[in-house]
Amino acid sequence: MDAAEQARFVEFVQASSPHLLKTAWLLTGDPHVAEDLVQEALARVYSKWGSAKKAPWAYTRKVMLNLRTDRWRRTGQEIVTSDVADSAARDEGGTVDARADLVRALRHLPLRERQCVVLRYYADLSEEETANALGVSLGTVKSSASRGLATLRTLVPSDTPSSKGAAS
Repeated sequence: MDAAEQARFVEFVQASSPHLLKTAWLLTGDPHVAEDLVQEALARVYSKWGSAKKAPWAYTRKVMLNLRTDRWRRTGQEIVTSDVADSAARDEGGTVDARADLVRALRHLPLRERQCVVLRYYADLSEEETANALGVSLGTVKSSASRGLATLRTLVPSDTPSSKGAAS
């Protein structure tokens, strides 16, 4: 990779890392696992930058999803950790609490439902884009997202900001 391409990759990493980290956190429920997931995904994207540079966000998101799925298949179980927000400072608007409630609730969703909900409602992908990213049918995305949202409605307190915008 020449210097210009390396500069483009560095620019992509700087611009995308915060969003990728939040997405990974929602997918895994653990900030340390999320950091590892993003780091490993970016390392793989770097090695395939020639083909990834055409759509780096989508390519990296797909790599993260595949890595997360592979890790789940290897272990056969979800990684459940202590709550991240327990040690975080609380803000007056309750945003930290609401976010923590959402992440706790996401941990209870099966992997496919969690992926669909995160990609559809956090990453703001269309149903078709989500189906393509996950390599599943449009119907699978619709049913998984619907079941995931229904479960989240029962798990997330209705007075939190995170539960008001999820279904719209």
